[in-house]
Amino acid sequence: MDLPLGYNIQGAKSSNGTRLVCKLNKSIYGLKQASRQWNSKFACALIQFGFVQSKSDYSLFVMGAGDSFIALLVYVDDIIITGPNLEVVNDLKQFLHSKFKLKDLGPLKFFLGIEIARSTAGIALSQRHYALQLLEDSGFLACKPATVPMDAKVILGADEGVLLSDASQYRRLIGRLLYLTITRPDITFAVHKLSQFLAKPRVPHLQAVHHLLRYIKASPGQGLFYSAASPIQLKAFSDSDWGSCPDSQKSVTGFCVFVGDSLVSWKSKKQTTVSRSSAEAKYRALASTVSELVWLRQLLSDFRFDLSSPTMLFCDNQAAIHIASNPIFHERTKHIEVDCHFVRDMVTKGMVKLMPIRSQHQLADPFTKALSWPLLHSSLCKMAIKDIHGPS
Repeated sequence: MDLPLGYNIQGAKSSNGTRLVCKLNKSIYGLKQASRQWNSKFACALIQFGFVQSKSDYSLFVMGAGDSFIALLVYVDDIIITGPNLEVVNDLKQFLHSKFKLKDLGPLKFFLGIEIARSTAGIALSQRHYALQLLEDSGFLACKPATVPMDAKVILGADEGVLLSDASQYRRLIGRLLYLTITRPDITFAVHKLSQFLAKPRVPHLQAVHHLLRYIKASPGQGLFYSAASPIQLKAFSDSDWGSCPDSQKSVTGFCVFVGDSLVSWKSKKQTTVSRSSAEAKYRALASTVSELVWLRQLLSDFRFDLSSPTMLFCDNQAAIHIASNPIFHERTKHIEVDCHFVRDMVTKGMVKLMPIRSQHQLADPFTKALSWPLLHSSLCKMAIKDIHGPS
C-alpha cells in the first residue's frame, strides 16, 4: 500500500499485520523545526572542529589567529568561508564535506541577492540585479532618472492627500526597498520616512516612492566599495534632525560607522520620545551610536582586530558633547532617561572619544533629512559609495 509521507492513516497495516511507519532520514523544507535542528547540528560540528561561536553574532564562527585565522558565516544553508591561509580553508572544506553534503560554489560572487565584485583595489558590493528586477516589476525600467532619492522641499504628513484604494502595492514596494538598503545607504532615510505610512498610505506617499524608484533608475548598480588599502580604524558620525516629524514632533537619529574609509554600519530612525532641545536630540543620537559602536567593537574583536585605542565619535553639537562629558546632573539633563547616560560610561572607560565637527562636514546628514544633489553627492563620495557599472 502506498501511504502519503508524513500522514497517519487509521487502520493502515502491512502484509504481515504490523502498523506502517514513515521514517525521515533527512529533514525537508517546510518543517517548523528543520532550520533549528540543522543550525544546531552544524554549530556542534564546527565547535568540534575547533571553532568558537561569536557572542556578538551567533551566525559567525571564528578560529585561530594570524595566518591560521578563519571565519565562517552561515545563513540557513548558505555559508561563507574566509581566511588568509588557503590550506586551512581547504582543510575546513574537507571536514564539512565529511559531515554534510555540501556544494562548493568557489569564490564568492553572489550571496542572498548581493553581488560581490573583486579587484586588486578592493571589494564592491551591490544589488544591481535586484534593483533592475524591482524597476521592471514596478514598470519604471524606462522612466526618467531623478538626481536625489527624495525632494527636500516636499514635507510628507500622515493625513495629507487622498487615501490609496489599494495599499498592497505601496506596502510591497516598501518591503522590497527595505531589502535594497543593505547596500544602498543613500536611500536609507527616504525608505525609513516612507515606511512610516504603511498603515494608511496616501497618494503623495506613493508619488514619493515613484520618485525614489526614478532615483534608483539613475544608478541601479550603486553600492559599497571596501578599499584594500583602507586603514583599520573605527570611527563614527552621529547626527539628528530636531523635531522634523510634522505629525509627532519627534526627532530623527542618524549615524554612520566606518572602518577606515569603508562604511560598515548606518541607521536612520525616528526617536521614541520628543526632545525638548536640539542638544537633547543630539545626545539621544549619541546614545544610539555608542550602542552600535559597543556591538561593533565586540564583533571586530572576534576578527582579531586591535581595539586598544578609543573610537572617534564625531558630533556637530557642543552642548551634547558637554552633556556626555559632564558627570554632574543639572536642570537641562535631569529629564533625560538614565539609559542615555551610558555614553558617559563609555567615554570614562576610554572606549569612545567624542570629537567636535563642523555641520558641513557631518557625514551622518543624509540619514537625518533629504538633501539637495550637491550635498548628497559630496557625502556619498566620502562614504566610498560607487557604481562600478556606471560610466567612468
